[in-house]
Amino acid sequence: MGTNIALRFDGDRAYVTLDRPDKHNGLTIDMLRDLIDTAHTIADRTDVRAVILSGNGPSFSSGLDIAKATGDPLSIVRSFVPLPWRGTNTFQEACWAWRRLRVPVIAAVHGRCYGGGLQLALAADFRFATPDSEFSVMEVKHGLVPDMTGAATLSRLIGVDKALLLAMTADTVDAAYAERIGLVTEVTADPVAAAEKLAERIATRSPHAVAGAKRLFDKAWEASTRRTFALERATQLPLIIRLATTGSKSKKK
Repeated sequence: MGTNIALRFDGDRAYVTLDRPDKHNGLTIDMLRDLIDTAHTIADRTDVRAVILSGNGPSFSSGLDIAKATGDPLSIVRSFVPLPWRGTNTFQEACWAWRRLRVPVIAAVHGRCYGGGLQLALAADFRFATPDSEFSVMEVKHGLVPDMTGAATLSRLIGVDKALLLAMTADTVDAAYAERIGLVTEVTADPVAAAEKLAERIATRSPHAVAGAKRLFDKAWEASTRRTFALERATQLPLIIRLATTGSKSKKK
C-alpha cells in the first residue's frame, strides 16, 4: 500500500490504518487511491472475516487536505470523473469500496473525524468512537457539499433533517451527540478493542449469511446509490468551479 495507508492481516482480520499523523490524517488524492487499492486487496482474500479501520496519531482523520489537493488541479479533475462500470469517482470510491466488501468494516474513531474523514467512517458498517471524538460535516466551510458518498450514508443513518443540519452548519458535535442521533454505533474508551470484540462475535456466524445481510440491506434501501452519487457530482462540480474561480481572482488582487 501507499506510505500513508498501512495494511496488516492478523488471523481472520484486516487492519487498515490512516498513517499521516502529523497532519491529523488529512486525506490526499494519493491516499484516496491507496484506500481503493487496499479495499481491493482485501476483497481478493477469502480468509478475512472483518476489517478494522482506524487512524494513527491524534485523530482518525481531519478530512481532505484541501491545500494539498488544490495544488494539483489536473489530478482533481481526473479524480472527479466517475468510472462508468462503478458509478463512482475516486473521491466516492475511496469510501464506497468498503461498502462493496463482503465482510463487515468497523471504524475505530478518535480525535477529529471531519469532512472526508467522516464520510470514510460513515462508509463503514459500524463506528466505535472515544468520548472525546469530534465530528463535523465541514464541507460547507469551503463552499462545497459532502460528495464522498456522504449524501447517501448521512441520510440513511440519521435522517434527512439531521443530515441537513450538519451539512448546512458545519457544526462540530461531540461523541455523545453523535451516538444519540445515530452517527456512531457506540461510544467507548477503547474503540479498537470494541471493534475486535464485535469482529469476534460476527466471525462465529456464517460468512455467507453475513455477506448476504450486508448486500441485502444495501440493495434494499429505497434510494439508488448510483443515482445519489451522480447527484453529488452534479451539485459539487459548479461549486468547485466557483471555488477555483474565486480563488484565482483573490490571488490576482
